[in-house]
Amino acid sequence: MNNAVAGFSKLSKEEKINWIANTYFSNPKEAITTIKQYWNNDSKLQQLHDEFIENTITNFYLPLGIAPNFLINGNYYSVPMVIEESSVIAAAAKSAKFWSTRGGFKATVLSSEKIGQVHFLYTGNPEKLTAFFQKNKEKFFSNTESITKNMQKRGGGILDIELRNKTNELQNYYQLHATFETKDSMGANFINSCLEQFAKTLKEEAAQYADFSEEEKNIQVVMSILSNYVPNCIVRAEVSCKVEELADKKIENPQEFAEKLVQAVRIAEIEPFRAVTHNKGIMNGIDAIILATGNDFRAVEAGVHAYASRNGKYSSLSHAKIENGIFTFWTEIPLALGTVGGLTSLHPLVKMALQILKQPSAHELMQIVAVTGLAQNFAALRSLTTTGIQEGHMKMHINNILNQYQATTEERKLIAQHFENNTISHSAVVDFIQKMRN
Repeated sequence: MNNAVAGFSKLSKEEKINWIANTYFSNPKEAITTIKQYWNNDSKLQQLHDEFIENTITNFYLPLGIAPNFLINGNYYSVPMVIEESSVIAAAAKSAKFWSTRGGFKATVLSSEKIGQVHFLYTGNPEKLTAFFQKNKEKFFSNTESITKNMQKRGGGILDIELRNKTNELQNYYQLHATFETKDSMGANFINSCLEQFAKTLKEEAAQYADFSEEEKNIQVVMSILSNYVPNCIVRAEVSCKVEELADKKIENPQEFAEKLVQAVRIAEIEPFRAVTHNKGIMNGIDAIILATGNDFRAVEAGVHAYASRNGKYSSLSHAKIENGIFTFWTEIPLALGTVGGLTSLHPLVKMALQILKQPSAHELMQIVAVTGLAQNFAALRSLTTTGIQEGHMKMHINNILNQYQATTEERKLIAQHFENNTISHSAVVDFIQKMRN
């Protein structure tokens, strides 16, 4: 069956929906009803959502929840989180409450540089290119003044521009490697606009540089683009307390628990198969708040995982130690975030999320996000090294199973009673439902 369509983007929203329903569903009316039931009743709000992306047909809902009681640098926060996975918010909230009685989380932005590059090919003498760059470096700054003036008023702008010779890795390949400070904006559009002007200046100045041969004047710009790898945009989050203060309802032997947790982290530091899952747990917390605040979780994910591999092997993003009777658990993580521009000023729930977080600056949001990731990681490691991960996860996941099988209120009561003293698994819940109904 040929499902190709010409001019889909030019169809009206109704026409797009009708084409999807008639092409892919045996019951088009039912498909159209499902699509439209997720529309917002407020036509202006729906139009706002429609215009976020292209070819919109409906809204795809994800739950927005709150993890309260995060004590960060002496201030309490309730953290908004958007995620579809059971137990994540419950785990974050539990971890937040646990540490709120043990001094809370400490967070510090260590650096906030962002990076952009102009990738180009140059055939000629590298020393002549270096001399050209040094002579014309100031022009890269002056030619972007119309772009940077507003950012400079807020304390940001272009920090530096370097010429990098990469010909030992790829023939004739060089870079203009630029660093930026973008203050409270994520700054993608700002950085890319600067880079495109750099590329224009590079070509124009090279074309009239007297010391270049005709071949050398013909610099070929391949692309100009920001990097989502930000190894100098780092935030540190940590918690610490005396080992004996770790004692809790499920931590009867705090020394044994601390040693086991440190060992679990060390395994993630040296074993990539474990590190990937370990870091996925950190990103459960990070992605959820990034989504809630209208930031780009794909960019953060890409940069974070590159950072986790910076020493040549994929490794843990968090670390733990016991020294002089003190347990310390921390992470240092790259986060390029914004609190102005983009969805932050458009999406009503994003604006609410930022209001709940007390209208943080970009640096404050970096701290909150890093702490949420660390809290999530602590909760996972605590479960793994004590009761096991499935006990808490399956208790939360059981609602999804019951919804899947459309369990009645009475059935839910009977199921809850049965699994108070029985191990929860997907198959066990399904078997009990079937037996109960038979």
